[in-house]
Amino acid sequence: MTPEQILSHPGRFLSRQQREFYFENGYLLLERVIPDSWVERLRATTREMVEQSRAVTRSDAKWDLEAGHSAERPRLRRLSAPCDHHPTYWDYVSTSVLADIAEDLLGPDVKFHHSKLNFKASEGGTEVKWHQDIQFWPHTNYALLTIGTYIYPCTVANGALGIVPGSHDGELYDQYNDKRQWTGCLQPQDLPRAGLDKAVYLEGPPGSLTIHNCRTVHGSKANDSSDDRPLFLTTLAASDAMAYTRNPIASRYEHAHIRGKPARWAHHDPRPCLLPPDWSGGYSSIFALQQGEGGGAAPIRAYAG
Repeated sequence: MTPEQILSHPGRFLSRQQREFYFENGYLLLERVIPDSWVERLRATTREMVEQSRAVTRSDAKWDLEAGHSAERPRLRRLSAPCDHHPTYWDYVSTSVLADIAEDLLGPDVKFHHSKLNFKASEGGTEVKWHQDIQFWPHTNYALLTIGTYIYPCTVANGALGIVPGSHDGELYDQYNDKRQWTGCLQPQDLPRAGLDKAVYLEGPPGSLTIHNCRTVHGSKANDSSDDRPLFLTTLAASDAMAYTRNPIASRYEHAHIRGKPARWAHHDPRPCLLPPDWSGGYSSIFALQQGEGGGAAPIRAYAG
């Protein structure tokens, strides 16, 4: 559906002005829209998951560990597919206001793609370099968005999301380096024209949401504060957006509809999309790929074509 078609449906949660802002700028910040009861449930569940991580000694498909992680002091970069590992996360995605917001921005039929919990450990938690999401998991169109839930205060100091307004309508960047190795971020020669001087950082209190389009250029700085900053992220898609490639963060809830029904016709955006490596052999995390760890900087078999 086009933005005009989506706007023809009455808003369930967002105002007309908020919806138009998202379509024009490729992002939205909603402060204190998640009730305290949900924030407390998410905090308690996240503490429970952190306790489980004390027994983990190396990164795997579930956990991505920050340098220095130990049972005594957990230092985490990511919990992949948290909805698969604790029912609270899926309850939140499927029953909270997230579904209404997604419907307002994607149209009446909305499906789940994946989730992740990015931690950014205190005192040096890894930065996320400037990148766009859709090249990791290209679809037939660009009606996908990611909603970030702040369960603790988020500031520039502890790694608030940085966004380049309007970049969703601009260039789609090559996220391979000059050796044809996937890096998962913009290349140095592309940064000057990416509009980073216009970047805004989406600071917010607990219960706030960030929303960004899958083409929007974004990133976050290292966490130099004394507090960890867990951020729950959910990627949702319009029903008529069909994946070209394997989901790098597969979930048993993939394609589950949180609003409406499955599409009978795919919608094809005429703008081309870069294909990522073939993730069928496994996926580490954006942190590992951007930092060149664990094979992330080595040549990876690409999709044939």
